[in-house]
Amino acid sequence: MSEHKHVYQEKENGGPTFVLLHGTGGNENDLLPLAKMIDEKANVLGVRGNVLENGMPRFFRRLQEGVFDMEDLKKRTDELNDFLQQAASQYKFQDQDVYAIGYSNGANIAANLLYEHGSVFKGVFLFHAMVPQQKEQLPNLSETAVFVGAGKNDPMIPADQTNTLITDLQQAGASVESYWTTGGHQLLREEVDEAKRWYDTLRG
Repeated sequence: MSEHKHVYQEKENGGPTFVLLHGTGGNENDLLPLAKMIDEKANVLGVRGNVLENGMPRFFRRLQEGVFDMEDLKKRTDELNDFLQQAASQYKFQDQDVYAIGYSNGANIAANLLYEHGSVFKGVFLFHAMVPQQKEQLPNLSETAVFVGAGKNDPMIPADQTNTLITDLQQAGASVESYWTTGGHQLLREEVDEAKRWYDTLRG
């Protein structure tokens, strides 16, 4: 079994489930307040990354800032995909009503789950993500909606990286909405408010 240290909170049996994927140095509890701001009734599965970089949890290794260890990225993405399938079975949440919320490193692996495994989520919140890999052809993502939150002055993620990600996802059939702040790498309240508005519209 693919193991990840995690926390699961069931709020509404049969309701949506949020998978929370933290940034570098975070943990499985980091994004719980964010999930609550978007939908306080959603079940939440907070997951901790299995890789340590100078003692800080991450979801996959990198060679340097902005340069991913591609072999490890593939391995960890498959590992996380297996874990999510097992968690859906164990906690009996509907795998067709699952949303991922990823920030930074967590957003990158969430994006790569789409690149490698297709529409594993109904919706994905990608906060401060970059394109995870160059891939000739992505799986069909017409079943997935994506919200991208980004900062125009993010020192860690060049805007063209985020734009490539958006283009890739759109070409794969995903419905994508992006929201750009004038800020940097930190997550701003205005992004969260926009993400909630997008989510509420999606849920109808």
